[in-house]
Parts: sequence; structure tokens; C-alpha cells
Amino acid sequence: MNAFINTLERAVFNRRGLLVLLFSLVTLFLAYQASQLKLDAGFTKNIPLNHEYMQTYIQHRENFGGANNILVSVCDTESDIFNQAFFDTLKNVHDQVFFINGVNRSLVVSLFAPSTRFTEIVEGGFSGGPVIPADFDSSNPAALQLVRKNIDKAGIVGRQVSNDFTCAMVTAQLLDIDPETGEKLDTLAIAAELESQLRGEFETDRITIHIIGFAKMIGDVANGAKDVVMFFGIAIAITGVMVFFFCRSLMLTILPLACSFIAVVWQLGLLTVFGFGLDPMSILVPFLVFAIGVSHGVQMINSVGKRAAQGMDVKLAAQHAFRTLLIPGGIALLSDTVGFMTLLVIDIGIIRELAITASMGVAVIILTNLLLLPVLMSYVKLSEANKARYLAKNIDSKLWKWVAGCASNKSALIIVGITSVLFVWGFYQSHQLKIGDLHAGAPALHEDSRYNQDTFLITDKYEITVDYISVIVEGPESACTNFEFMSAIDDFQWRMTNVEGVQSAISLASVAKKVNAGYNEGNPKWQVLPRNQATMVQAVSRVPTSSGLLNTDCSAMPVILFMEDHKAETITTVVDAVKEIRKLYENDDLSFKLASGPVGVMAATNEAVESSQDPMLYYVFGAVILLCLISFRSIRATLSVVIPLYVVSVLAQALMTFLQIGLTVSTLPVIALGVGIGVDYGIYILSTMTNQIREGNTVQQSYYAALQERGSAVLFTGITLAIGVSTWVFSTLKFQMDMGILLTFMFVVNMLGAIIVLPAIAKILWFKKDKSVSLDEKQ
Repeated sequence: MNAFINTLERAVFNRRGLLVLLFSLVTLFLAYQASQLKLDAGFTKNIPLNHEYMQTYIQHRENFGGANNILVSVCDTESDIFNQAFFDTLKNVHDQVFFINGVNRSLVVSLFAPSTRFTEIVEGGFSGGPVIPADFDSSNPAALQLVRKNIDKAGIVGRQVSNDFTCAMVTAQLLDIDPETGEKLDTLAIAAELESQLRGEFETDRITIHIIGFAKMIGDVANGAKDVVMFFGIAIAITGVMVFFFCRSLMLTILPLACSFIAVVWQLGLLTVFGFGLDPMSILVPFLVFAIGVSHGVQMINSVGKRAAQGMDVKLAAQHAFRTLLIPGGIALLSDTVGFMTLLVIDIGIIRELAITASMGVAVIILTNLLLLPVLMSYVKLSEANKARYLAKNIDSKLWKWVAGCASNKSALIIVGITSVLFVWGFYQSHQLKIGDLHAGAPALHEDSRYNQDTFLITDKYEITVDYISVIVEGPESACTNFEFMSAIDDFQWRMTNVEGVQSAISLASVAKKVNAGYNEGNPKWQVLPRNQATMVQAVSRVPTSSGLLNTDCSAMPVILFMEDHKAETITTVVDAVKEIRKLYENDDLSFKLASGPVGVMAATNEAVESSQDPMLYYVFGAVILLCLISFRSIRATLSVVIPLYVVSVLAQALMTFLQIGLTVSTLPVIALGVGIGVDYGIYILSTMTNQIREGNTVQQSYYAALQERGSAVLFTGITLAIGVSTWVFSTLKFQMDMGILLTFMFVVNMLGAIIVLPAIAKILWFKKDKSVSLDEKQ
């Protein structure tokens, strides 16, 4: 290995100019590619397509619609809806939604949709028609009163018209493929059109427009993500100031920042080269790449500065830093890369994209910060004043001498004891961690955001919301004409309606009962399912397939459960109830399959996240353990690095329970990211410690030497990175705020774990080998 490193060192530093030129050309090319990068958001990327529920969802999506829907509520703030201004606006909104590219026009529903009809019982039988007749004149009070009567007859209050008659709804389903281009639908373009062509065009002081749905939510996230650029700039500025105070040299400040920024440019450029976009939910990854780059860059400039201060030529100092840091830095970055790659085991597109994006960025740092940075530093001329400051850092430090006490016998036992107590407490708390969203509304956005306020308004005014789950009942052809099958569906619906968290429900069976009563003069006593097959056919024939309550051959019928919210606890309660209750009715001919609808997607995602949580941690820590064993060739050294990391990851999960942050698609990767970044601290410190121990020094003496060599850089990077991400608490995106809190915690506590817990564990593990020589005696 040493021979290889020496050969590589000569090859790199003997051709410094050529290497810098090559990096410059590649950076220019990838910078151009990065300029072509686009935000890429898609509904299917956010769901586990291979999950059992999603197989049901995909199978029946064409018949019953997907979960990628839009709800537009038009409201009158001054009176009820029965006035000319309101109906003119509602008509315009309906038409505008209908003609938005990517909308499934056959499934656009509102009062003005031809499929919105009423049926009434008259002397001669049934009478009916569209709720809004063809000759409707909104300026005619009589016509408005006729529409009011038709709405009551249609039974759509609470669904298409709000309970207080101040709002009316326009709903639509989005396609997956753009019908004009044949390519994947541009969700962000849809969101922009909804905002500009609906709210921007038709909202007034009196008429308000409220829009919810996945496309609108992800559009709002993308708009909020633009603030990430500002936070990225703030982080760079803070990091720059901190690096300058660390090294007191403008050039030594610029170089690690520049190399880290080049890594980000390469990462973004490579995404374009390989045909990827940047999802709004992954837009924070470039900052993490920058942060990791700075962490390794500071180690490099610290090493060069110390050697130069001791009288070594700057070029030789750069070569020495390259030689000594290539293995620990490379192992740390490989641990990061492999750790991030383990996220690929999670069968959710957006997490897999994040894994690829993060892994690609970290892998690039090996080139920019371990190869390019020492080459660039070999050209720097350090002033005598700068060398004197580095020399002063090498003088015996009271701080490091005090910190080195963590590796003494008594302190090590106390530290390990406290750590054990914290671990047990954290382990218990981490088992209280909820899977899924813990708050109403879109979890990626703050509660006071316009999107979530629109969600709360729609939930309050209507009996239905976007939070619904469909249980697909599958049977033989014409199952809907069989009393036994329909009775099972009806009974299942009744039981589910009484489950906590279910607001209301609808199915073909419940509608057929109302139709049957209609055929019997509306007598409530006849609001039952007819036992006679011919009468059953008569009842269900009045329900068209466009209602979404049955397919063409009547072999699949959804039971649609409208839920109070999509909180994790609510979803779990309802899904568990479905699994338990369906056992009463399923047989060889009839099955109740989960699930379709937006909450069905959330349920599948929550289960995928829950099933991936433990394997992800196993793979992450497995990769770290393997690489540490390869690097240190010591089980004790590996345990010294890994144990503090695992304790911190458990404490991070405990913190999530206290802050009421659920384990979701956006927070699941944070633990892996935190472990990946945190391992760097331990590897740098332990690489120096193990060399000292092998030379015969005690653990405490070895740790003191490691602190003198690496301690200031580790302490600096931990604090600097924590300050940088802590600014995210001011973000307009709630998921960015949550990630900022968690990453700040993990940066700081992982740094403390490397400085305090690691040496204490090392002391215990090397106790028998350790000499009973104190630090003062050695000196």
C-alpha cells in the first residue's frame, strides 16, 4: 500500500500543472452541464411501486383514477354560492382546469360537468338531468334557485358543494404521461399553471381559490426550495469566515472552499450527464456535499500548515499531507459513499435518486479535496506570521491536555457509564418513533403555508378531502348483481365507517340501496339491498362506471373511505382495521384489496419506510465496519469508531420523538447521512491514535498526540457545519427545518462522540495492552 501511495504521490506532484489544467477543463465542462440541470418532480418517484398496495393501485388506476389528483375549491367570502359572480367564476375555473395539459379530461368533475346529475322520484317513476341545465343563466334568480334544488336532489352537498353552501369544488385527475409530448408529465409546470391560470386569474377580494393535491404541493415545495440557494450562500459565507479565523490566511480560506464548491459543480454536472434531474426534496444534498468537502479540506490545510510551520517546504508539506491523509480521508469518504449507496435498498424512487446524488457527490470529493487541494496548496507561499500561528498551535495546549483526560482510567469508566445510560434511554425513546406524518396538511410545508391553510379550509367545509383510501373489492364478473357479494361490501363499509379516523364512506352498495328506495317511492324502509337478482340489476344499472364505483364488467368495486386526516396514527388505525375486518368477508370468490387513493399511497410508503429502517442501518453500519476493519486492521479500533456513531444515531431517533418528527421519505435518509458524515471525525482521530499506539505509547498519550494533530480541525468542522445547517430553522420548508435540526444535532454530537466517547472506549478496549505510564511521566 505504501509503495502504491508513493508512486501515486510522485505521479501527481511531478505533473502538477497538467493535473490542474485537466481539473480546470473538466470543471468547465461540468459547470456547463450543471447549468442545464432542471428540477425534476414526479408523483411515482414518491411511492414504492413494487409494494402490494401499489400493485393494486396500478392495476385499477385506469378504472378508478389514481392518487395524483387536484382539488380546487372556489369560495364566496360574502354570501352563499347562489349569485352570478360566483357561478361565472366557477364556470371559468372548470373550463380552465379542463384545458390544462396533463389533466384527464374525462374525470374533471364540478357542478358544470355533464356527469353531475340529479335523480328524483316523480309520479311516473324517475326524473333527472344535469344539475346545471344547458340553458342556465347565472343572472336569472330563478335559474339559481333551480340549481339549488337540483343540488339537494343530487345529494352532492359535502362533496361538490360545501356544507355551508359558500364553496363549490372542481376535482381532476392528472395523467402520468404528457399527452402532447408523450414524455413524463411535468408536475412543476402543472403547479405553475394552477397558480397563474386559476388563482392568479380568477381570485378576487370576494371570490377565493383554494388548491390542493400532490402537483400543487410539490410546486410549493419547489418554490420554497429556491430559498435553499440563499441558505447555501449563507452557509458558504459562515464557513468562509470560520475557515479564515481558523487559518488566518485568505488563500488557505479560498482553496478548501473552492475545491468543495468544485465538488458540488461536478456533482450537479454529472447528474445532467447521466440523465438525472434534481428533485425538490433532494435539493439539500449539494450543501451536504459541500459540508463534507470542507470537513476534509480543513484537515488538509491544517496538516500542510503544521508541517510548513515546522520548517518543511510548502510543496513537501503538501506531499506529506497527501501521503498521510489519502488513506484515512479516502476510507472516510468511501464509508460516506457506500453508506449513502445503501439507501438504494429502499424501494422508493426519490430516496434512490437521493442515494445516487449524494454518493456521486461524495465520491467526487475524493478527487477534488484529497487530490486537487494538496496540489493547489503546493503552490501557496505561507508568510512567516502564518507559520508562527501554526507553530503556536503545536505548543503544549492546556485544552488538549485536559481533553486527553477522557482517555484516563477513571474518566473513561465515567464517560462509558454515562454513554451507556444515554444509549439505554435513547433506545427506549427511539421505539416510540412514529412512522409517517404526525401533523395534518402537507408535512413538507409549515402549518401556516397557503397550501396547508387551503387544506384545512377544504377539510372543514366538506365531508370529503384529498385524504381518502380505497379498498378494492374484487369478485367474479357481474359480482355487483349478487346479493351475497353486495351485502358483504355493505356490511364491510358499515363496520369501517365506525372505525376511529374514518369521516365517511361510499360504495356501490350504499348507492344501490338509495336507488332501490327510489324505485319504491323513496320509502326509507326500502333503502336496502334487494335479494332478487333482477331488482339488484335494476338498482346498480343506475350507477355509471364514470362514478368510479365499479368497473365495466362489475368485477371490481371500491369502498372509498374518507378520513379525518393522514396522520401516521390515523392511517395505521384504518389500515389495521381493514386487514382485520376483511377476514370476515373474504372467500375464494371475493377479496378486499388494499389500497388506492392518496392515503393508500401514504400507507404503502409508510410500510416501505418502516420495513427499510432497520436494513438501512444494518447496511450503513456494515459498510462502515468493513471499511474501518480494512483501514485499521483492528477490531478494537473499529469498535471505537462505530459505537459512538451508533449511540448518536439512536439518540437522533429519540430526538425525533420529542420534536414530533415522524419517520418519512424525507427524514429517513437523515440518519444515514448523519452517520456518513460523522464517521469522518472518528477515522481522522483514530488513524493518528493507532499509529501512536503501535509505536508503544499509551492510549492517553496517543490520544493527546492525535488531538494536537487533528483535534482543532475536527472541533472546527463540527462547529462550523452545525452553524451552517442551523440556519435552516428559518426555512419556509418544514422538512428543511426538520433536517436542519437533526443534522445540527448529529454534526455536534458526532463530533463530541469522537472527541469524548471514542478515546474512553479505546482506553477500555486497549486496557490490558496499555502501560501504567501517565501523560506527565511520558513527557
